[in-house]
Amino acid sequence: MTTPDAPSTTGVDRVEVFFDPMCPYAYQTSRWLRDVRAQTGLALTWRFFSLEEINRVEGKKHPWERPWSYGWSQMRIGAVLRRRSMDELDRWYAAVGQAFHLEGRRTHDPDVHRALLDELGMGADTLDEALDDPTTSDEVRADHDEAVGVHAAFGVPTLVLPSGRAQYLQMVPAPPDPDDARALWDLVVAYDRFPTVFEVRHPKRPEDLGLIASTFEPYLRARDWQTIENAAP
Repeated sequence: MTTPDAPSTTGVDRVEVFFDPMCPYAYQTSRWLRDVRAQTGLALTWRFFSLEEINRVEGKKHPWERPWSYGWSQMRIGAVLRRRSMDELDRWYAAVGQAFHLEGRRTHDPDVHRALLDELGMGADTLDEALDDPTTSDEVRADHDEAVGVHAAFGVPTLVLPSGRAQYLQMVPAPPDPDDARALWDLVVAYDRFPTVFEVRHPKRPEDLGLIASTFEPYLRARDWQTIENAAP
């Protein structure tokens, strides 16, 4: 792990990050947070959240009822790795994110994911270990239910600061400049001081939508589904 250039000046040195490995917005946020961590030593605790479940159409199977679900089953692999260490989960998510969201590799295909696990030195059999253990599904579900039930989460990335308050972010792309990355973190911490300010956002102009589309091109090419997104409350 990178030695931080300077400690945090905000007084907030840790954050919980709920993510789904299939979400391109969550991946962009993870890149930003890793940059902040490299600069400040910010501790990242990765938690699971299922877009398949939150956006499930009534009458369709829950993701845990299927032999293989695109995001849910990958998070079951993540659950095994998190039991080993948070660093293992961190390294896995970074690799899955790069492979899927930047390189367009179909990590939601079990064979592709086995190959990726081997490349990481984590063992292709970790996938089978995760699917053979029903408690990995219980672990993903527990995180998801906490995000929804306690923090009213409706999507990812959802960040939970030590105050216990949650924030939902969308950024495309992640700030490339380290100073900007740190300034954004300072803004997130400052926003946490105002719990009754529920939403601050930039409306998306046509040129913004074009930037998002070009940034997400590998994801759009690699996915095998049409996105279903329920309206945010």
